[in-house]
Amino acid sequence: MAQETVTKTKNLTVVKNEGVAEIHLHINKSNSYDLAFYQELNAAIDDIRFDPNIKVVVLMSDMPKFFSAGADIHFLRAADPRFKTQFCLFCNETLDKIARSPQVYIACLEGHTVGGGLEMALACDLRFMGEEAGKIGLPEVTLGVLAGTGGTQRLARLVGYSRALDMNISGETVTPQEALEIGLVNRVFPQAETRERTLEYARKIVNSATYAVSNIKLSIMNGKEMPLNVAIRYEGELQNLLFRSEDAKEGLSAFLEKRQPNWKGM
Repeated sequence: MAQETVTKTKNLTVVKNEGVAEIHLHINKSNSYDLAFYQELNAAIDDIRFDPNIKVVVLMSDMPKFFSAGADIHFLRAADPRFKTQFCLFCNETLDKIARSPQVYIACLEGHTVGGGLEMALACDLRFMGEEAGKIGLPEVTLGVLAGTGGTQRLARLVGYSRALDMNISGETVTPQEALEIGLVNRVFPQAETRERTLEYARKIVNSATYAVSNIKLSIMNGKEMPLNVAIRYEGELQNLLFRSEDAKEGLSAFLEKRQPNWKGM
C-alpha cells in the first residue's frame, strides 16, 4: 500500500492511507455548504475514482455537532432561480459519481445530518451513525421546497415510498435508533466509538476480496434500476468476470487448502 497522503482545501481534507480514503468536511460549524464546497468534493471524488490503491471511502465531519446541515440558506437566498437549479444539478451529478464509483463509500455520521447533509449520506453505499449524533431527516418542506439533490428519490428507494413520503412532507427528523429501525442507517455505534468502528469496518473491506466487493456494489447499484430479468443477466456477466479473476482462483484454493486467502484485488 502507498504511504499516507493528506490533501487539504478550504472546505475539506482528504487523507489516503492503506486503501482507505477519508474525506473530512470542515466548512463551518454546521457544515452548511455552497457551490465552492461541491466543486472541491467533486474534484476529490474524481481523484479517488482513478486511484487504484483506494478501495473504501469514508465521508466524515470534523465539526463536533454536525455532519452537515445542507446548503447554506444565505447562499441560496442570494441566488436567482436559474443558478439554484444548476447548482442542484451539479450536486446531483457529483453525488451520482459516488454511486457509480468502484469504491465503497461509507458516511460516518457523528452529528446532526439534515437536508443536503442527509442527501450526501444517502448517495453513499452505507451509513453508520453515533447513538447520540442528533437528528437525521429532510426538513426542506419547511422552506417551501423539496429535497432536490436526491432526497425524494434515494430515500424512497432506501426506506420505501410511504416512509419517504411521510418524512419529506412532514419535514420531521428521527433519532439514530429510529433511523436504524427503518433502514435509513445501517449501524448505530456508541457515540465515542463511531469513527473508529467505521474505520475498522473500512479496513476489513480493504483486506477482503476487493475486486468481488466492487462488482457486488455495481451489481446491486445498477441492477436495482433494471427489470429483474435484465438485472439477473447483468449479475451473471459480472460473475463471469469474477470467475476469471485471480482472486476467485485464490479463494477456491484457500478454501480447499484450509488457509487464509492472499487477495490481490484482481
